Amino acid sequence: MKLLVAFALVSAVAAQRTMTVFNACPFTMWPALFTSAGGRPAQATGWSAGSFTSVTFSVPSQWNGRIWGRRDCNFGSNPGPNSCLDGGCNGGLLCDPVTGTGVPPATLAEFNLNAGGTDFFDVSLVDGYNLPMRIDNNVGCPIPSCPVDLGPNCPSLLKGPFDSTGFPVGCKSACLIDAQNGNAGDSPNCCSGSHNTPATCPPSGVTDYSYFKGNCPNSYAYAFDESSGTALFTCNSGLNAHYTVTFCP
Repeated sequence: MKLLVAFALVSAVAAQRTMTVFNACPFTMWPALFTSAGGRPAQATGWSAGSFTSVTFSVPSQWNGRIWGRRDCNFGSNPGPNSCLDGGCNGGLLCDPVTGTGVPPATLAEFNLNAGGTDFFDVSLVDGYNLPMRIDNNVGCPIPSCPVDLGPNCPSLLKGPFDSTGFPVGCKSACLIDAQNGNAGDSPNCCSGSHNTPATCPPSGVTDYSYFKGNCPNSYAYAFDESSGTALFTCNSGLNAHYTVTFCP
C-alpha cells in the first residue's frame, strides 16, 4: 500500500509543468492567466507584479492557455475589462476563468503543452501588441520573442491606446480596426469569410504585416503566419521544459 501511495505521489508530481512569469519592465504591470483546456493551475488568474519580480507556479502537463500583461490598471474605481489601459479582462484583477481572455491590443504567450508528445508555444501579435515579451526554456528549445517596443513607431492608424502623457502603450492589429468598424466578417486582415484559408489569406494581404514581422520575426504576426517558419515553436514534451515568460526582456 505504501508503495502504491508513493507511486501515486510521484505520478502527480510528474504530471505538473513549471512556469515562471518575470516582469523585467521598469514599472508595475499586472500579468494575467487564462486556461483554454487541460485543467486550471492553482495560480491566480491575475496579479500585480512589481519591477523585476517573478512568480513561479505549476500547470497541468497538458495545459493549453495564454499569459499576457496589463498596463496602467486601477481595479478599485473601475472594475472589469476596462480596469486597465490595455490587456484588461472580465473580472478585474482576477480574470474570469470562462470569459476573461483579455482585451486587445495585447501581446500573448500561448501554450499547448504535450499535444501528442509535443509542446507548442508562441509569442502572438495576432491580437496586437502592448508589451515586449520573450518565452525562454531550460532545455535548449527555440525561443519565441517580440523584444521591441512596437508602440512609438506603430503605423498611425494602429497606434494606441495612449497613457496620460500621450505615450502609445499599444499597437493594434489591423483585424481589431476592422472589428471596430464592423468589417471583421469578411476581412483579409482577420483571415475571415472568403479569406479563411492560408491560400486566400497570405501575409501580403494583411495591412502592416511587415511592421510586426519585421520588428519581431520570431513572433506569430497574423492568423496564418505558420508558413513563415518563425511563428509557432515546438519542444519535445518528454524534456519536461520549464518555461519562463519575460515581459520587457
